[in-house]
Amino acid sequence: MHELSIALGIVDIAQDEAGRRGGVPVVAVHVKLGPLSGVVKEALTSAYELAREGSSVAESELIIEETPIVIRCSKCDAEATVPSVYELCCPRCGTPTADIVCGRELEVTALEIEE
Repeated sequence: MHELSIALGIVDIAQDEAGRRGGVPVVAVHVKLGPLSGVVKEALTSAYELAREGSSVAESELIIEETPIVIRCSKCDAEATVPSVYELCCPRCGTPTADIVCGRELEVTALEIEE
């Protein structure tokens, strides 16, 4: 379960940033997660609950924003959201493409802190 090592990394990022801000309490950690990241949302949520125990962010919540898969068509240059990795064709002209613009994300985007 590699989600635990990812969750530990997220906890480290949150603790480091809270420390830079004078040890402020972290209420929530916001993460963007794409379907092509290789991370299972439910597993990451469970792993985060374990990873935060005993840390300075033990009371924080993990808020995951799921991002869609967006492709760029090489034929008509359109960007479009596709329903799954199995349907990487331009919805406008039907051309197959492997140019993925979004969908691989796994990033901490924000921290909510208590003031």
